[in-house]
Amino acid sequence: MRTAVVTAFGAPAVVEERPIPHPGPGQVMVRLETCGLCHTDIHAMHGDWPVQPTLPLVPGHEGVGIIEELGEGVTTRTVGQRVAMPWLGHACGDCRYCVDGRENLCEKQYNNGYAVDGGYAEYMLADARFAVPVPDGVTPLDAAPLTCAGVTTYAAIKNAHITPGETVAVFGIGGLGHLAVQYARLVGAKVIAVDVTQEKLDLATELGADHVVNALETDPVTAIRELGGADAAVILAVAPQVFRQAFDALNRGGRLVLVSLPAGGELTVPIFDTVLKGISIIGSIVGTRQDLVEVFDLHAAGRTRVITKTRDLAQVNESIDEVLAGTVPARLVFAYHTADVVPTEHEESAAI
Repeated sequence: MRTAVVTAFGAPAVVEERPIPHPGPGQVMVRLETCGLCHTDIHAMHGDWPVQPTLPLVPGHEGVGIIEELGEGVTTRTVGQRVAMPWLGHACGDCRYCVDGRENLCEKQYNNGYAVDGGYAEYMLADARFAVPVPDGVTPLDAAPLTCAGVTTYAAIKNAHITPGETVAVFGIGGLGHLAVQYARLVGAKVIAVDVTQEKLDLATELGADHVVNALETDPVTAIRELGGADAAVILAVAPQVFRQAFDALNRGGRLVLVSLPAGGELTVPIFDTVLKGISIIGSIVGTRQDLVEVFDLHAAGRTRVITKTRDLAQVNESIDEVLAGTVPARLVFAYHTADVVPTEHEESAAI
């Protein structure tokens, strides 16, 4: 099987052949159809974060495919079933966080494409309990970004405790942000989309944003204040200045929701303003299996759109360069065995 392997932090991935793995007890072996390219994969490949993955590593935590083999003891999944393998590859199931529905905070968790090999491969092993079924009506092309970008922003909007009529500012419109705009709209919020790329802002408008702010051309704090301020700000961008801009744009009682993880990032906020204005600072890390089920159900019901462009695994390094350059409108997705039924970028353009 083809895999994209990272052998040194900061070095390009190498596409190589590996044997198809077989599942151990409690695992499933999945023939992958698609896998999205998340910025977290790039952080993993560069060793940006305090806890670094073990090398060599196969990145990828937006894998979607068909189960081809069951490991010993697996009774809740079936051969031929389409499943998604998200960032949360395993949690203990017994700690206080797992028991009360916050398995994404489990201290014994491991993560696909970080602690174990992920979805930049044609086949992948997964803990059967954490391979989330993909319902009919959700294509593997759409399911891949929903597996991380979708569940992460869906959980962030939930954690922001938004009530209908409030204003939400989404900082960073791309693979995550284009979905955050939609989830905020679904809970009845007014949405202000903030980015430095006009193409992404145009996409945000198309997806329902009430206002857009080009932070390259205007001060986003002033612009948001002139629109009445934000009751919640969801930060999906990694530029250091964005965090203070989002804080300063908040109304009294506002919520600052931190999602992005910039390399070496530190957050400094004024205590006086935080206390007197009643500002809440919320860290939101991906989501649970139940969150992903809800994300898939919303999409199957036609409530969300996923914007993608497909790439072949051989283009892994060029695709990473595209993401880092900010030229990707939303999400790049590697297409594997179903490339014949997933439109290529050329076919997408021809259809338009």
